[in-house]
Amino acid sequence: MIILIRIFPKESTFELGKGMTGVPCGLKQRRERRGTDARFGARKDQVRVRFAPSPTGSLHLGGLRTALYNYLFARANNGTFILRIEDTDQTRCIPGAIEKIQNDLLWSGIISDEDPIRGGPTGPYIQSKRLEIYKEQILKLLSNQSAYYCFCTESRLQLLRREALKSRQVPKYDNRCRHLSNDEVKEKLDKGCSYCIRFKLSSVSEYFDDMIYGKIVHNVAQTEGDPIIIKTDGYPTYHFANVVDDHLMEISHVFRGIEWQISTPKHIMMYKAFNWTPPIYGHLPLILNYNGTKLSKRQNDIHIESLRKDGLFPLAILNYVIHAGGGFDNKGGAEYIHSYEELIKQFNVSKIKTNSNKLLPEKLLQFNKLEISKLLENEKNNKFLIERIKTLVMEAFPDRKTDGSLYLDEHHIIKIMKWAQKRMYKLSDLVCPELAFLWIVPTAPLDVTQSGYLDILKMLNMKLIEIDVQNYNKVWINNYLKEFANEHRIPYPMLMKILRGILSGLKDGPPVSEMMEILGKDSTLLRINRYIS
Repeated sequence: MIILIRIFPKESTFELGKGMTGVPCGLKQRRERRGTDARFGARKDQVRVRFAPSPTGSLHLGGLRTALYNYLFARANNGTFILRIEDTDQTRCIPGAIEKIQNDLLWSGIISDEDPIRGGPTGPYIQSKRLEIYKEQILKLLSNQSAYYCFCTESRLQLLRREALKSRQVPKYDNRCRHLSNDEVKEKLDKGCSYCIRFKLSSVSEYFDDMIYGKIVHNVAQTEGDPIIIKTDGYPTYHFANVVDDHLMEISHVFRGIEWQISTPKHIMMYKAFNWTPPIYGHLPLILNYNGTKLSKRQNDIHIESLRKDGLFPLAILNYVIHAGGGFDNKGGAEYIHSYEELIKQFNVSKIKTNSNKLLPEKLLQFNKLEISKLLENEKNNKFLIERIKTLVMEAFPDRKTDGSLYLDEHHIIKIMKWAQKRMYKLSDLVCPELAFLWIVPTAPLDVTQSGYLDILKMLNMKLIEIDVQNYNKVWINNYLKEFANEHRIPYPMLMKILRGILSGLKDGPPVSEMMEILGKDSTLLRINRYIS
């Protein structure tokens, strides 16, 4: 068997050569030191899990759920959570995506122990920086004849696909190059023929115990041809790189999406070819849109970055995700929001649902409402909330930032939030047009001098000055205004219209009595006095 003969295309940094070691310091010492038990792949030392996204776009709810369950499993078992970036498909990588993924995870409170930034004992944690490692490992499979060079052209592969479709069969590679002799391989390599490297699938059905779905049996060879594990550009495919990395990073358990379950027997075959012990696998069911369709990266409403900008809090999003995937009792339903400590303590793999579940957007808003109320309960959060509101107000009314007309007193902000906590679902609700009066003194005065209403307003102003602040609530205010209108023979709706215009400059909004309560006695009098002065 010929182990290595040719350098990959010059665009690639992946070169195979006899005598190459390329083993990062410390890896050799860490290999093959794990024990196993009777369960296929079970390991006896520390729990180590990983989240391994591709930098092909922003982190969305599906990826967040996978990261969260791995993180919770690690924390619940005093283990290690690793962030690994799988960027071997360089054509699909988006500049800046790695940083965005890391920022979204940190914002969500999912903090890795080993990652591309802080490093760790089994790095690098970006696959494109691990090419030397893959070079060493592929030599092992070539030498023990578990892998082989494939020289089939793209035109031949396309022909195979067309013929299979024409005969209503599943398109798959026919394993032609598996049967090339050593001399034939050497001849093609000497000619400089382009090639990839494929893995030999076993015709024997492989089974494994899925932590979520139980025993899974699948004969990969019946539906697939031998898969490519090293592409013509020298980069490994997902199947090869993830097996090598999971082993060398000493991953004990793998939680990933259900779409990878069908590939797991193939990965187990690779572990056997290396004479390595596989991790324990658990596959997470799909989470779907409310209408039953699959989540798509083109949907803005599932991207964490978009949800952040929309004013949603991390714990609200995490609780939203677990309600669509299970793993918890959720006895409180959408009326209770779990803290980070509770999420870790209560996470139970056996409670993860096996059926697909739909995301219900109204639940996300309900969780966010609960989180806002929870944050307001602790005065230690006041400074943070005040700064968030100040930023939102200044962004919502940029033309008022310099004229000093924004009402951003800290006591006022907290008072507003406590008043609104049962009605707002996002902090941004507080800067909607109908609530602009909370932050801005109206600039367009109404003509209240007509029909003699100016004198009535002066009288009302004097009466309100005499009111005891303790009685200044919406119920008392509403009753008083009705009595005042009746006593001074002014239609109550007209009085409400005039006061609404004075207080907010709006035609619609909350009830006038409620506006007066939330503005407070002093601010209400200042606004009325401003119009009658």
